[in-house]
Amino acid sequence: MIIGVPREIKDREYRVAITPPGVMALTKAGHRVLLEEGAGLGSSICDREFEDSGAEIVRDRRELFDRAEMILKVKEPLEEELDLFHEGQILFTFLHLASSSKLTKELCKRDVIAIAYETVEENGSFPILKPMSEIAGKASVLIGAHFLSKGGGGRGVLLSNVPGVAPARVVIVGGGTVGLNAARVASGLKSDVVIFDVNLERLRYLESILPPNVKLRFSSDYAISEELKGADLLIGAVLVPGARAPKVVSREAIVRMGKGSVVVDVAIDQGGCFETSYPTTHSNPVFEVEGVIHYCVTNIPGIYPITSTYALCHASIPYVLKIADLGLEALINDPALARGVNIFRGMVTNRAVAEAHGLDYVPLEEVLK
Repeated sequence: MIIGVPREIKDREYRVAITPPGVMALTKAGHRVLLEEGAGLGSSICDREFEDSGAEIVRDRRELFDRAEMILKVKEPLEEELDLFHEGQILFTFLHLASSSKLTKELCKRDVIAIAYETVEENGSFPILKPMSEIAGKASVLIGAHFLSKGGGGRGVLLSNVPGVAPARVVIVGGGTVGLNAARVASGLKSDVVIFDVNLERLRYLESILPPNVKLRFSSDYAISEELKGADLLIGAVLVPGARAPKVVSREAIVRMGKGSVVVDVAIDQGGCFETSYPTTHSNPVFEVEGVIHYCVTNIPGIYPITSTYALCHASIPYVLKIADLGLEALINDPALARGVNIFRGMVTNRAVAEAHGLDYVPLEEVLK
């Protein structure tokens, strides 16, 4: 199979969808890898390293798309990339289609097979999404710490503790991978941390592995509003696989935090879990709602590209190899990959995406027959 890896063009997206070891694994298996010139530079990987691993460097983006049977990306295609796809082409990337009706419909029009990293599911876990969630969760606290400083526009609270001074208060909504990693960093800084979740078994598990300065609470509107009064940092970590994120925190509750506090909505790539959230970019990352600073960037791991690129590719390359080796047969042989298919040649094959946009849902097994 011919695999094309274009340079990412989303705002300050420095990751690349493959590494030299990944190229070597694919070429050793008899496949060809086309890499757009300079695609790895944001992750400190030069073209020569890719060439030495067996990749062909392509200068013309359209040529790369025209020749490739599968396009391997990090983030969803932007509008200017859509016309580059051709009928029957496989797209493997983060898609987050539940938050974008327009992209969903445009990909259907292109007659492609769109496989989303974030819905590849194996034994109840999401192996390609997980490392990015780990990074985003940890980064959310570091980002919040910056914007809480006076220099960052915040109220001037240090997340790390100082003897004799009350610790900062951090509220995390969602106890999954993002929430757990955010709590680890915030509690390590000796902040006063509370995690909300609706799964009691998950809360019991978190209690068993997190330090005493992390409080576990069952999620409800009342409890969240109570904890947010005077809180310094709020982190949104809600995930409903493949679906648009539910709005779990109201504007009224967020305003109770007070001026100079900070909100980081990690769920924004799935539409955001706070009533006040809307997507921002790394170039213009924040906005304020009644003095509360909101950070709602949709590609947080993109600003840590060396760490993120290798973590992502370590998780994705086994699935890339399966698709390259077997083509569409991989979707029949591997249930995890089958769950990743969101669109198959004009048909929406992910129920959550179809329901988010009022489109017809067609089970993949019916399509593959």
